[in-house]
Amino acid sequence: MNNIISVDGLSKRYRIRHNAQRYSSLREEMVNAVTNLLNRPFGGASHARSETTEDFWALKDVNFTVERGDRLGIIGRNGAGKSTLLKILSRITEPTEGRVEIRGRVSSLLEVGTGFHPELSGRENIFLNGAILGMRATEVRQKFDQIVEFAEVERFLDTPVKRYSSGMYVRLAFAVAAHLEPDVLIVDEVLAVGDAQFQKKCLGRMEELSMSGRTILFVTHNMDAMLALCNRGLVIDKGTVVFDGGPLEARQHYLSQISSAEYSVTRNAGRGGSGGVQIENVWVVTAQAGSNFVESGDPVGIFMNARVEGAYQGRTDLQVAFGIDTIEGQRLFTVLSSWTEAVVETSSGEIRVACEIEGFPLVPGKYLVSATVLFRGDTLDSVQHCATFDVVPRRRSVHVERIHGWGHLDLPCTFRNFKNI
Repeated sequence: MNNIISVDGLSKRYRIRHNAQRYSSLREEMVNAVTNLLNRPFGGASHARSETTEDFWALKDVNFTVERGDRLGIIGRNGAGKSTLLKILSRITEPTEGRVEIRGRVSSLLEVGTGFHPELSGRENIFLNGAILGMRATEVRQKFDQIVEFAEVERFLDTPVKRYSSGMYVRLAFAVAAHLEPDVLIVDEVLAVGDAQFQKKCLGRMEELSMSGRTILFVTHNMDAMLALCNRGLVIDKGTVVFDGGPLEARQHYLSQISSAEYSVTRNAGRGGSGGVQIENVWVVTAQAGSNFVESGDPVGIFMNARVEGAYQGRTDLQVAFGIDTIEGQRLFTVLSSWTEAVVETSSGEIRVACEIEGFPLVPGKYLVSATVLFRGDTLDSVQHCATFDVVPRRRSVHVERIHGWGHLDLPCTFRNFKNI
């Protein structure tokens, strides 16, 4: 066996406390204190607060092995236990039960803000991370130029990382994690903070590491990225492994779980961003008033409300992007507000944007909407699969039977006979 990771009976329990007594105002607390003093002038026991506890198992009896050189994609809905699993594998969190055995050096990129000391410069943090991984300073120096070139932060190398934008932070963090030659690289959905070009660059680097025998564990909600990178998929639901197999089959299993689910900003397929803007609601408006059904070829409107914090209020350079996916997770369409030269209004502390699509020539089926707010390439908030709509066939004089694999477009067209072109 060539297993580099072995997970046996892994479980993680969190104890949640519930206080039955509501929170009181300062005035109520002062009145209660005086009342208690009058009722019990010589002291005495007061009524204890009613408190209950609940055991929440984020992971329960998880078992799997990973071979050296595997590229394992871990997928599942929000709250399924994916991030908890990665934190245990990265030795950040202790398991409640079970055992994890890792043969080799682990480098992880879990969330923005972890792994770096905010007061140290980018240069100092590179050497600090190398030391944490057990590397000598000479080994880090050999990789230093590659890290800086990959991260594209040469101008800010001696600036404390607390002054970095979220995009700069993630670029440097990934460059450090991926170039210090770990045996196992663990990457969470944190890459969603970076722009599309950098995400593509990261996927390429992870593929290079895999080709050299390194092992990759990759948590993502991007099904296309998982299929492009991974040779194996693990689906987690409610803290347990419900599927372990090929990436295509893993995607199908995951999508079969969510195909009947409700979609909203709070019930989404994934969310990430550096903050400053919070998407609150996304919905679809069609010609069928009060429903989310649209006839193929008819117009569709995608609407979004978002709350804007002080630093971004009044700016005119924020962008809003909408994406439309098939129920299988394949991206069909992406549009940014800047492509239409639209200015996103933020002065009121709120974004209220509508994207009007004049004609939607899609074949019948269910489609998913994602929404993102960006600032100069940085993702402030991105919510995947937060709204849905159904396309129904357009009216025809003949019945059209479509075969799976014929494509997703239903373009209006005509045929004619001709003699000469």
